[in-house]
Amino acid sequence: MRAVTIAGGGLAGSEAAWQLAVRDISVTLYEMRPARSTPAHKTDRLAELVCSNSLKSNTPGAASWLLKEELRRSGSLLLKLAGECAVPGGGALAVDRERFSASVTQALGEHPLVTIRREELREIPSDGLVVIATGPLTSDALTRCLQALTGSENLAFYDSISPIVDAETLNHERLFPASRYGKGGRDDYLNCPLNEAEYCAFYDALRGAETVPAHEFEDLNYFEACLPIEELARRGYDTLRFGPMKPVGLLDPRTGKQPFAVVQLRAENLRFSSYNLVGFQNHLKFPEQGRILRMIPGLENAEFLRFGQMHRNTYINAPRLLEADLSLRAAPNVFIAGQLCGVEGYVECIATGFLAGAALAQQVAGAAFTPPPRTTALGSLLHYTSHADPGNYQPANISFDLLPPLENLPRVIARDRGARRARQCERALADLQMWIQTLCTYNRIPGLQEPWVTVRESG
Repeated sequence: MRAVTIAGGGLAGSEAAWQLAVRDISVTLYEMRPARSTPAHKTDRLAELVCSNSLKSNTPGAASWLLKEELRRSGSLLLKLAGECAVPGGGALAVDRERFSASVTQALGEHPLVTIRREELREIPSDGLVVIATGPLTSDALTRCLQALTGSENLAFYDSISPIVDAETLNHERLFPASRYGKGGRDDYLNCPLNEAEYCAFYDALRGAETVPAHEFEDLNYFEACLPIEELARRGYDTLRFGPMKPVGLLDPRTGKQPFAVVQLRAENLRFSSYNLVGFQNHLKFPEQGRILRMIPGLENAEFLRFGQMHRNTYINAPRLLEADLSLRAAPNVFIAGQLCGVEGYVECIATGFLAGAALAQQVAGAAFTPPPRTTALGSLLHYTSHADPGNYQPANISFDLLPPLENLPRVIARDRGARRARQCERALADLQMWIQTLCTYNRIPGLQEPWVTVRESG
């Protein structure tokens, strides 16, 4: 049986390793931490979540829910463990990030076909099957190897991390618990309401804040779906109120009215010992962050366990370089997964790791890879990486825009967006089931509909 080398123990690399191992394929997983750390990571655990602890909407009918549901039905290890490590998050699937990464590390560490090597893979093996899933902080050495292999320059933009605050230092007299539009549990979020004067003062302070200066080699080409708050503030007075500080769907129980603006805090764990500021990624100097964020009602005396920061995100021009199975056209034995192939978001990274593992397994079995149907979220995400316009390739989250539209709908459904999306989800899940049966034809996938691993409570 051929062994597979995987570079990167993040979400994509971890999922790919599991998908191969449960199909009786040996895996050597390289993770350079703790021998070499990164500006974004804090631990040496696999699948560490470095930004938010939310895997986005878990509400049936949402595009992100559809992608998660497809992964759950297909046997994704990380989606299974995310469910076991969930914390209240309104309509979102939020996880206790420490328990989640500990669970993934344990599951892979205990699998007899997975060997974890705590060292940097500095060169791409010329023979054998390889998955490169080193993510946005791919090392310089491996980046140079990819550049030599693809014959093109990697593209780069900069992503950001939200601050985390100690729950004990919050002023609860200024906060109220609520989820937007009442979704999820009442206490899933804490809300910091601002009146117009408070918002104006915060906005002015943010506009004048000192940012971390860019190095000469940095090109701050921000991803539009994850802009730092100071960049949003530069775009206009009300931009924040229509973004991370939007008050829509929230009523302050003390006034019975919608606040002028709101900052939402989401629990980091089931102990509710810390909260992250939702959507408050930024590139401000740490002293400036402390000064300005403490202007938010309820955070006057807040102690920050982590300030926001920026980190590099490197990705390749996938439509120009990748086949539909995520292998490089210039080197068919090398597969690219995770943010490195140009997807954005935790679940999207898990999805490409899953797909790379499934494609490799079919190659080992001597069969051509059958992509998921284009009508599924998995298939549409994969189609985007290989068929998007290479001249303007941008990282993408899953969305209904990526899925093919429904045709010949009754007029009443065609005019109802919710109904249309429900039909798309029904079609996707029905088509997915047929694809899963195709996978099982080529690979023995033990317990596909049953829990594959029992993980002890960690931390």
